[in-house]
Amino acid sequence: MNLIEELKWRGMLQDIMPGTEDQLNKEMTTAYIGFDPTAESLHIGSLVPILLLVHLQKAGHKPIALVGGATGMIGDPSGKSEERNLLSEEQLQKNIAGVRKQLMQYLNFDSSLPNAAEMANNYDWFKGIGFIDFLRDVGKHITVNYMMSKDSVKKRIEGETGISYTEFAYQLMQGYDYYWLYQNKNVKLQMGGSDQWGNIVTGTELIRRKAGGEAFAFTCPLIKKADGGKFGKTEKGNVWLDPERTTPFQFYQFWLNATDSDAEGWIKIFTFLSKEEIDQIITEHQVDPGKRLLQKRLAESVTRFVHGEEELKKAQETTEKVFTNQSVPAEELSKEDIESLEGLARVSFSKASIHAGVDAVSLLADSGIFPSKGEARKMIQGGGVSVNRKKLDQPQAIIDASYLLHDSYIMVQKGKKNHYLVVAE
Repeated sequence: MNLIEELKWRGMLQDIMPGTEDQLNKEMTTAYIGFDPTAESLHIGSLVPILLLVHLQKAGHKPIALVGGATGMIGDPSGKSEERNLLSEEQLQKNIAGVRKQLMQYLNFDSSLPNAAEMANNYDWFKGIGFIDFLRDVGKHITVNYMMSKDSVKKRIEGETGISYTEFAYQLMQGYDYYWLYQNKNVKLQMGGSDQWGNIVTGTELIRRKAGGEAFAFTCPLIKKADGGKFGKTEKGNVWLDPERTTPFQFYQFWLNATDSDAEGWIKIFTFLSKEEIDQIITEHQVDPGKRLLQKRLAESVTRFVHGEEELKKAQETTEKVFTNQSVPAEELSKEDIESLEGLARVSFSKASIHAGVDAVSLLADSGIFPSKGEARKMIQGGGVSVNRKKLDQPQAIIDASYLLHDSYIMVQKGKKNHYLVVAE
């Protein structure tokens, strides 16, 4: 199975330029994907382009991960309804360093390999280009009519906020990236999300008009949840690849909580399991969906890829202690057990107040577990709150020293999935 066939069955291919598959079958091809350094960490939405590069390298081709040090100063209008805030130079450099470090984890940069991965930063070539030079050497090759025909531009022009010249010029900059890499690194393929198709094609057009060359492209679909919700978002915000922002336990839980329909699609996209293995897992899962074999295998594979075997085991151990062994009374958990519950949201509360006695609603709201006393009261009345693994049924219940586990902790469960550790200080 060649690269394109592999991506097709995994559901990772949307648009493809004619001749792309022939180019990949003909020779080792150098290809790139751009990563926008909008934060110091990538999030799980970035996993798809990372996985495209990994699949590319596994198929014997050469991947280049481009960090947009220059384009990151501008902002890509694709998929955006309004202008993005421009980053400071200092923040941008921090972001670039963070993104580079993460990308180095997933690709093979061993220089002895003919298809060793490389990193690139488009600031390296843009820093020496003046405005007049760019207009003369790049701008004259692409018409305004061509640029305005792109969906990302059309939607913004027709919307209320409009589009600044800064963001309008983004596709020219991305197009020039492709041209520069074609000329200097023999790059003949650009990949990306389907929202990038217009920008990518501008690059192939610039290569054709300016260099008389031929370049190729394909995109993958944007990942969506079956219920229409935004992929990669939780109640707490983005699911990040950085363990400081999203702990490996929280990361593992995200995949474990996938619906059956989402998990069936995601296990093909986000793991390297073979078609036969995946078909077998889906068949076994359908026999007894309650065991959640599909979600467990998905969570295990993705967490291992992103965080490694050791962090995966810790996440699984914490899951076992918090969720699976619910029959074990909280009072029987050792202090070491409780302190090893990595990834639970920890909140602080005054030990003196607990010793004096505080009503449950005040503790839940003042600790930040609930945004307001009204919401805390409503969920307690609906049976949605447990304290130390026992259902709390009275909003006026007094939480005192008798609730403290090892004189320091209170375990709180909010709804089915949100677990907190109140640390009395």
